[in-house]
Amino acid sequence: MQRLAILSLHTSPLVQPGSGDGGGMNVYVRELVGALAQAGVQCRAYTRLWSAELPERVTVEPGFEVIHVPAGPPQQPKEELASHVEEFSDWVCNDIGSWGAQAIHANYWLSGVAGLQIKQKLRLPLLTTFHTLARVKAENGDPEPESRAKAEAAVMACADVVLANCVAEADQLEEFYGASRERIEIVPPGVDQAFFSPGSQAGARKAIGAGDRPLLLFVGRIQPLKGLDVAVRTLALSEHRDAELMVIGGASGLDGEAELARINTLIDDLGVRHRVRFFRPQPHHLLSTFYRAADITLVPSRSESFGLVALEASACGTPVIASAVGGLLTLVDSGVTGFLMEERDPERWAAHVDLILDDPLLAQRMAISAAARARTYTWSTSAGRLRRIYADVAAGVLQPCD
Repeated sequence: MQRLAILSLHTSPLVQPGSGDGGGMNVYVRELVGALAQAGVQCRAYTRLWSAELPERVTVEPGFEVIHVPAGPPQQPKEELASHVEEFSDWVCNDIGSWGAQAIHANYWLSGVAGLQIKQKLRLPLLTTFHTLARVKAENGDPEPESRAKAEAAVMACADVVLANCVAEADQLEEFYGASRERIEIVPPGVDQAFFSPGSQAGARKAIGAGDRPLLLFVGRIQPLKGLDVAVRTLALSEHRDAELMVIGGASGLDGEAELARINTLIDDLGVRHRVRFFRPQPHHLLSTFYRAADITLVPSRSESFGLVALEASACGTPVIASAVGGLLTLVDSGVTGFLMEERDPERWAAHVDLILDDPLLAQRMAISAAARARTYTWSTSAGRLRRIYADVAAGVLQPCD
């Protein structure tokens, strides 16, 4: 495999994670494509032009180019982009047809639909990573239009390989969509060990202006799915009345601003305004300072296909308390590297926060175990696995599309 087209229609790998539509998928595309490029695969990542001031092409590093594709008004919300998929795929077809891409890797359902169209026109193998799934989100109280679920099913039926981040996601693909297990490949994401590794907690706290009080951390976009309300209630119910909660992220999606307003009202109602600190989204590599500063990272999402925040926190030696959903089931070894919570009851979360804060030896054992577990996840390993999959599908017979 020498040339690969990466589709990331609705959000650019160059966008700041934690704001707007930027999140774990941005990190996934940026880090994975960088690792592929370093392994000798020429990659073009195609994303929608989201600002009229952007250049058409940006070279990120040798072998990794981001292409901004004109498809719809630049500032159009993600929820309205489905009508521009064909315009996007037509433009990409013209570019990769002359460039000579050997396979397509689509990310998220909108890119999957575009990838399906490109596959049919150019007869190229299609691999797709969904990152989130409509029927799984609906199962967890975050409904999506049925048109999205049907589109996801159509992409799965046509894709040569459906990529899952973990066994739990592979099970969901099969259970909710009837996806063929023979065409599902599990390739976990990685973590950049150069940035995300254990370090001085005191130094990290000094860098962000924190004192020596217990620190809880929430990193993610502010939207109902991510469960920031659980983190705030957990803080209020903890026996450690001097503990603080650091929140890193911005409002996201159509409900983002309303969710942020709801969270601020909740903070005031619970009387913890003086113990909650909001930080704007941070450059990805700077997040490590916040992870190291924290005593515990909270990941109370209703669903997570993988959970990069949990992996990054673990890599920095920070215990994680997370919802027992999706990829978090794989990343957190409950009782060893943190705790998995079957319930969303903040009293239960607060009790587990107190358990760690009250036992420095337990916290230290969890920190050591978390960092050791995280060291098994690298982007170079992910890229190596994908290179073999790309080569196999490029040499095989295309999956027929109905």
